[in-house]
Amino acid sequence: MREIRGVITAMATAFATDGALDLDAARRLARHLISSGSHGVVVAGTTGESPTLSDDEKLRLLEAVLEEVGEEALVICGTGSNDTRHACELTAAACAAGAHGVLVVTPYYNKPNPAGLRAHFAAVARAAGGTPVVLYNIPSRCVINLPPALMREIAAASPNVVAVKQANDDELAEVEGLELLAGNDEAFLRALELGGAGGILVASHVAGTEMRAIWDAAQAGEIDRARELDARLRPVYEAMGVTSNPIPVKTALELLGVIEANFRLPMVPASETEHEAVRAALDSAGMLATSRS
Repeated sequence: MREIRGVITAMATAFATDGALDLDAARRLARHLISSGSHGVVVAGTTGESPTLSDDEKLRLLEAVLEEVGEEALVICGTGSNDTRHACELTAAACAAGAHGVLVVTPYYNKPNPAGLRAHFAAVARAAGGTPVVLYNIPSRCVINLPPALMREIAAASPNVVAVKQANDDELAEVEGLELLAGNDEAFLRALELGGAGGILVASHVAGTEMRAIWDAAQAGEIDRARELDARLRPVYEAMGVTSNPIPVKTALELLGVIEANFRLPMVPASETEHEAVRAALDSAGMLATSRS
């Protein structure tokens, strides 16, 4: 198993102007992220507009990114669903295609009870075979929360469930049997201070070098340095949340000349006010000047 740790970027999905998947741009974005300090990427996650991707598109995207950066970086595929059968089928296909890990979100909308959650994750873990599984706890989107005690039970029952992307900042803490990954940019440093393995992040699309420097400083025990770097990025973190993800980050990527900010409904382009908020945050961080040089 590859280690699931470090600066892992929840990669946006590149689309052409007609909404088609743009694999050339996806490769370019993946290369940009790894060159900018990310240890790895997640494809077909929430930031990747996964609800609008077909399974075939998710697998094609995974294969393209694996081909581009898989020899040197971690490539995780989002395979979660609120339909356990669907999650198992997509997980098995992603693992067969060579994914280094799978990210499996808590089932949304149908709100299973704890017994159902245990059964769901056990089934997906079996479908993954020996491939690492990362739990994804995000109650703001899924309504239900995976409490730490339940996470421990899920990990104990399935040895290949190895980490959690914790997007519930109120319960950000180490969980026995699981590596802790921050699920929100603003919690990245706090996760590292708690002994966590890293984060699955969004702002690292545009501040990858700086977030890698935070990681490196924390690993070296230079916590004051890590805090100083993190404080400088707070306006960028805030700008990435000015409206629904991934609208701000795709807007930022277009401003930096990496990929075009094309979306699939129900995601829409940034409003003038949102666009200006993102531009101002990048400009204040000196990122636009860097991209123009």
